[in-house]
Amino acid sequence: MSNAQRQVVLVRETGGVEALELVSEAVPEPGPGEAQVKHTAIGLNFIDTYFRTGLYKAPSLPFTPGAEGAGIVTALGAGVTGLEVGDRVAYAGASLGAYSDVRVVAADRLVPLPDDVSDDAAAAILLKGLTAEYLLRRTYRVRGGETILVHAGAGGVGSLLCQWGKHLGARVIATVGSEAKARLARQYGASEIILYRKESVPQRVRDLTDGAGVPVVYDSVGQDTFMDSLDCLSPRGMMVSFGQSSGKVPPLDIGVLSQKGSLFLTRPTLATYTRDRAELLESSQALFAAMRDGAVRHHIGQRYRLSEVRQAHRDLEARKTFGSSILIP
Repeated sequence: MSNAQRQVVLVRETGGVEALELVSEAVPEPGPGEAQVKHTAIGLNFIDTYFRTGLYKAPSLPFTPGAEGAGIVTALGAGVTGLEVGDRVAYAGASLGAYSDVRVVAADRLVPLPDDVSDDAAAAILLKGLTAEYLLRRTYRVRGGETILVHAGAGGVGSLLCQWGKHLGARVIATVGSEAKARLARQYGASEIILYRKESVPQRVRDLTDGAGVPVVYDSVGQDTFMDSLDCLSPRGMMVSFGQSSGKVPPLDIGVLSQKGSLFLTRPTLATYTRDRAELLESSQALFAAMRDGAVRHHIGQRYRLSEVRQAHRDLEARKTFGSSILIP
């Protein structure tokens, strides 16, 4: 395929959606330990906007955004074992470069897809699903009978946390920004809804827990919710800050954690929790099992052509999206 061309999105300089440029270039060949994948679907995630704007620094410029996709293995580099050309695979949290119709990716990041998981479903759910898995089962191990707080309960990860949390036997309190998203969060399994634009989140959490607070808060919003999230926790509760859709959390005097009840604070990433291939495969198998038994349902709210990538980012940043979004090459 050395003379073949691919369609790929480049960011030459970080900035607004106009920084996303669709170009044609030669298809890359896989090197040692790599696989070439022809995408059938590409995951679209809020973190992609962080790299585009420069909030998160890409390894170099220009770069291609996106770290999640599904497709078919079309070529293998030297030394790759356990994969064959023609295999259906998906990946999440790999190196940047997913916004393309063909790419190369480290072979040890590829997850074989079972027959009952479609390519679209894998691209829509893998990154968010693996995130939900480690947050609920490893960062803080949610147990039946507990009450947990999930911010942005109608969003991509939030909706999975609601579903999986309920399946684990937890009572889920979800925060949302509108009545429409409240209805979605309820469908996803939230027992209680807080409309954060109209209500005090800490006060409502205290009311809903008879003043006790919750043992864990899952916060992907960041700047706008961080301090309120701390006020929702019971003594020795855990604040899990895993995103910053509203902006970066300001520097924190850690004395606040002792003042508010000897709290724990963690800022986890999927990359750390799936660094080992065995953990990656175990996590993905747990996700596929949860999908299989109906504990986790994916909902693709939006599909965009790769050529519509700018509009996709506009919609993400305007919080107009529901559920998951994918790009179709």
